[in-house]
Amino acid sequence: MDIPKNHLSTPIYAVIVAGGQGSRMGSALPKQFLDIKAKPVLYYCIRQFLDTVPDIHLVLVLPPHQISLAQIVLQHFPERIDLTIVAGGETRFHSVKNGLKDIPANAIVMVHDGVRPFISGTLITNCIETAIDKGSAIPAIPVQDSMRIVNEMGSMPIDRNALRIIQTPQTFQAAILLPAFEQEYSIDFTDEATVVESYGQAVTLIAGEKNNLKITTPEDLIVAELLIG
Repeated sequence: MDIPKNHLSTPIYAVIVAGGQGSRMGSALPKQFLDIKAKPVLYYCIRQFLDTVPDIHLVLVLPPHQISLAQIVLQHFPERIDLTIVAGGETRFHSVKNGLKDIPANAIVMVHDGVRPFISGTLITNCIETAIDKGSAIPAIPVQDSMRIVNEMGSMPIDRNALRIIQTPQTFQAAILLPAFEQEYSIDFTDEATVVESYGQAVTLIAGEKNNLKITTPEDLIVAELLIG
């Protein structure tokens, strides 16, 4: 996938947030460091960012006690890569905020879940181009299953055509994202899009990808092995 031609004068940053503990995996090793086909989960998204945008600036956000584990990932790269490692915070909001500290206001910033290893070059490119044009790009896919809302009175169906599953990389012009993260933290901040919307900025949804799955359970690792194979 070609690098977007209109980003050549715009620095591109990928803030990769990897704060998993591996509890649902039943593993002592955090899930972002578990292997898929002999390489750690984190390796795959980092590799795809580098292959799609060779001059990208990578920021990896890890819990402080996991920073030493980054070597597990780095040893799989034959070349030296431009990767800054930052300690995360109490919540995703605080972790992303720590990852944004040294990013210039003229950049495009992609915030990605480190446990989504199968991001494609096409999605990366679409996110960058849309963010340059519209200010933001939030990948989303339609809901396939029937959905219901549950409350104290029981449950009721909801139109799934009005619903979307949100993915990453959530991508923004830094001039929009950086000031939004200067707000006080709210429990309503579930992702970067909600932070930006709270700051008064609309966000743009784009087509996500079904294979852009998030690794959270042992079953997800089995699916990931099949996708790689």
